[in-house]
Amino acid sequence: MAEIRRFEAERLTDVITHHGEGPVWSAADNRLDLVDMLAGVVVRLDPDTGAQDRLEIGSVAAALRPRTSGGIVVAAERSFVLIEADGGRTDLPDVWTDETIRFNDGGCDPDGRFYCGTMGYGGQQGRGTFYRLNVDHSVEQVFGNVTISNGFAFSPDGARAYYIDTPTGRVDVFDYERGELRDRRPCVPSAGHPDGLCVDIDGNLWVAQFGGASVRQYTPDGEQLAEVAVAARQVTACTFGGPDLDTLYITTSRENLPAGEDPAAGSVFAVRPGVRGLPALAYAG
Repeated sequence: MAEIRRFEAERLTDVITHHGEGPVWSAADNRLDLVDMLAGVVVRLDPDTGAQDRLEIGSVAAALRPRTSGGIVVAAERSFVLIEADGGRTDLPDVWTDETIRFNDGGCDPDGRFYCGTMGYGGQQGRGTFYRLNVDHSVEQVFGNVTISNGFAFSPDGARAYYIDTPTGRVDVFDYERGELRDRRPCVPSAGHPDGLCVDIDGNLWVAQFGGASVRQYTPDGEQLAEVAVAARQVTACTFGGPDLDTLYITTSRENLPAGEDPAAGSVFAVRPGVRGLPALAYAG
């Protein structure tokens, strides 16, 4: 087994979120988009200047992705929201009515469809579902029996999808064939307390460690290659960005922390680990 490479992330911003999540690099705008999830806000951050805009979505802004037509798609509390490049907004119908369940995290597939999973507000076992928003705006249930649905990303060739249900403590992989997810199985069986993830250009996985103050790099076979130390315990998600996609941006959370504890929690961090990432897959609807 190779020696694990060690890095330390730089604190890029002050505390700008309560529960920062779901960072996505917007190449068109040279900007990092993320959500302040339980504030219901999309944060648009210029990483060079620190300037930010905040877009109000609702009570929850769970996850977002760019749209091929411009603008973004956002998973709100129980519905999807389409934001146009000019700021116009379309709220799609609620997917369910149970107010004790909310969307949590997601991403797009190579065919331009947006997925987002759910969780109970109390994190109750098995109450979550993984949904797909199709290009025609219809919504399908992909699978159920999820507890805290989190990271979702694809291999560079689009043939495999990686998925995290946090309490399992692992990363699972699906084959992606004819537009469907098939043959779910563990690929990183011992992944700590995994939250969000992204994939680099070499096909390795970068997994945020909620409560673990770090991001870990794994091979698709589960071998740990690197670890990035983060000066905030509750690390939620990560993505590659910058003009060359060589900077790993990392979000963190202040949720459930006492006032004054973990003072950098809620900040965005960054590191250059010597590899490049992949462009964000976009929603085609």
